[in-house]
Amino acid sequence: MTTLVLGASGATGRLLVGQLLARGEPVRALLRSPDALRALRGDSRLSLIQASVLDLDEATLARHVAGCSAVASCLGHPMSLRGIYGQPRRLVLDALRRLCRAIVASAPARPVRVVLMNTAGNSNRDLREPVSLAQRGVVALVRALVPPHADNEAASDYLRTIIGQAHPLIQWVVVRPDSLIDRDAVSAYETHPSPIRSAIFDAGRVSRINVAHFMAELAVGGAAWERWRGRMPVIYDTAPD
Repeated sequence: MTTLVLGASGATGRLLVGQLLARGEPVRALLRSPDALRALRGDSRLSLIQASVLDLDEATLARHVAGCSAVASCLGHPMSLRGIYGQPRRLVLDALRRLCRAIVASAPARPVRVVLMNTAGNSNRDLREPVSLAQRGVVALVRALVPPHADNEAASDYLRTIIGQAHPLIQWVVVRPDSLIDRDAVSAYETHPSPIRSAIFDAGRVSRINVAHFMAELAVGGAAWERWRGRMPVIYDTAPD
């Protein structure tokens, strides 16, 4: 069960690749710089694809997707002025659209699992999650002033409304971590259908390695996938800060 990982050179993407390899899973890692996975390059189950998903033509991307049972995206905008306000403004959405077209073009025998890392600040409109008036105002301001937030919203909405729940070749889960922190090892964490805290006024925390662990559990299928397929779970650490 091969998994294609996008954003594999990022802080969470690198950990996701490690988590998948630890489960004995073959991984195709799409990344700009293979040096980011230098510590894992000796693993025979790891294939490195040095490219940007937005630079690949659709036929090439379909070849990379072919034979994969899952695709996991840890793509995000760098936290810099250029990363936030420069191009591409819709990195996550555009990559997701191209991936879904590539999955369809590869004509898989079974539906491919798509696992998208997103943010707890993005509401699941399918559930009409309760959000305070104050938080709505702040999110509207962020949406207008910070392009990556609008990108994350559009990407999850694409899966919810365009791919939907009954696509014959694509199934999906959108993972919504709250404030990300770094820890060295997987610890206890919890997942919920909707936020149990305000992402703006009472944000929780979750370690990147716990997010990677959860995404790996989803990518390989099994109980986690059956529980969360077609949903947008929020993840928090249960360990003390």
